[in-house]
Amino acid sequence: MNNGFIENNNFKIIKSENGTGIVTAHITETSLNPHGVAHGGFIFGLADTAAGVAAMSTGRKAMTVSADIDYLHSAKGNTLRAEAESIKDGKTISVYEVSIYDETRLVAKGSFTYFYLD
Repeated sequence: MNNGFIENNNFKIIKSENGTGIVTAHITETSLNPHGVAHGGFIFGLADTAAGVAAMSTGRKAMTVSADIDYLHSAKGNTLRAEAESIKDGKTISVYEVSIYDETRLVAKGSFTYFYLD
């Protein structure tokens, strides 16, 4: 399921099954903001990818229709881990909660709503 965005951002899909998704990311120089920590857009992309693989683990095609993220701490270290789980799985809409961790703590929390295309 990898594509250019996933590969370009050093994302690695660890798990995609039963409405859950886990994706990790190696933080590089191109992942950083001007303050030297992981860019919010990088973290958001990781969270959206984890929720997306969780949504597609149902065997259906899905697209993000709405997303909300709260940044709790700046990310430190070399690796981030996003864990997504389904909190509502409907006929056309599903909602996923995502937690993003650096090597020591929770750095962001998000909610992602997906529309099923089939």
